[in-house]
Amino acid sequence: MNPTPLSRATGFCNAYDLQVPILMAPMAGACPASLAIPVANGGGIGACGCLLMQPDGIANWAREMRAGSNGAFQLNVWIPDPDPLRDPAHEARVRAFLGQWGPEVLAKDAEAPLPDFEAQCDAMLAAGPHVISSIMGVYPAPFVARMKERGVKWFATVTTVTEALASEAAGADVIVAQDMEAGGHRGSFDADDAARSLVGLFALLPAVVDAVQVPVVATGGIADARGVAAALVLGASAVQIGTGLLRAPEAGIAPSWADAIGDALPEGTVSTRAFSGRLGRSIRTAYTEAAEEGPIPAPYPIQRNITKMMRESATGIDRMQAWAGQSARLARAEPATDLVAGLWDEAREILQT
Repeated sequence: MNPTPLSRATGFCNAYDLQVPILMAPMAGACPASLAIPVANGGGIGACGCLLMQPDGIANWAREMRAGSNGAFQLNVWIPDPDPLRDPAHEARVRAFLGQWGPEVLAKDAEAPLPDFEAQCDAMLAAGPHVISSIMGVYPAPFVARMKERGVKWFATVTTVTEALASEAAGADVIVAQDMEAGGHRGSFDADDAARSLVGLFALLPAVVDAVQVPVVATGGIADARGVAAALVLGASAVQIGTGLLRAPEAGIAPSWADAIGDALPEGTVSTRAFSGRLGRSIRTAYTEAAEEGPIPAPYPIQRNITKMMRESATGIDRMQAWAGQSARLARAEPATDLVAGLWDEAREILQT
C-alpha cells in the first residue's frame, strides 16, 4: 500500500531525527546561523549556503550553529560551472550600463575568483553536518564516497526529472525538487538550459516522485501550511522553505527587502540573469526592468562580480539583489521557531480533515 502523506512525512522525520518535515533552504548570503538555529530548535533542519565562504568561514558557521542548537543542519555548495567564455568588449558595455545604477565599475572588478571548491568540500565534511546538499549538478564520485563513509547524507537539488535520475544514479540519498516558482538561483545543471526547462511544482514534484526510489523534498513556492500540505499530497516526504523564512527577525535581511517580500504578488517577481549571470528569481525592481532592455548580462560569475558595487551600495529595493519566490507574500514576520512549528501544526490539521 502507498503511504499516506502524514505517514510518509513521519517516516522522513524518524529517519532524520526531526519533529517537523521542514528544511531551511541553504540561501547563500542569507543563511546566518541566527536563522538556522531557531529552525533546528523548532524541529526542522537548519542550513548554510557555503558558496561564497572560505573553509574557516564554514567551520565558524558550524561552530556557532552547534553553540545554539543540537538540532540537524545541512551544508550546501554549488557544483562549479565550466569557466565562462569572456568577451571584453561586451563586458565593457555591461559595466557602462551598471555605472548608471551604482558606482563606476572597472575592468578589474570582473576578476574575483571563487573559493576553492575542493577545499570547501573538505571543510563541509570536517564540520560534520547531518546533511550535505548540492545544487547546479552532482558531486564527484570520490566525494560522494567520502560522505557515505562518514554517514553524511547527500540531498541533491534538481529542476527536472532527468536531473533527478542522474542524481539518484550518482548516489543521492534524497532528491530536492526545485520548481520554477522558487526564489533565488535556479539549480539547473546546465546554466544555458535554466530558462528552457521551467517547470512548476504541480508538474515537477509528482513526476520526480514517480521516477526515483529515494525520498523527495519539495522546494519553491511553499510559504504557508497549504503549500506544505499540497506538497506532501503530491508525494513529497518533506518541504524546504527559503523566502518563507526571510521575514523572520532572525534572518536579519535589509528592512526594504523584507518589506518587499511581504508586499510582492506572484507577478511581482521575475526570473533574471541581471544580478549574477545565472538565472534567479527576485523581486521585480527598477533595475531588473531596466536590465531587460540593457545589454545581455555577462556569464556567471562575471556578472556577479561586476554587479557587486551596485548591490553593496544599494540603500533601497530598486538596486538591491532581493531574491524572492512567487509565494513571497505568504511569508510571515514572526520568530522562526514559531513559524516552523506553526506551519507543521496547520499543515497536519489540513491533512487530517
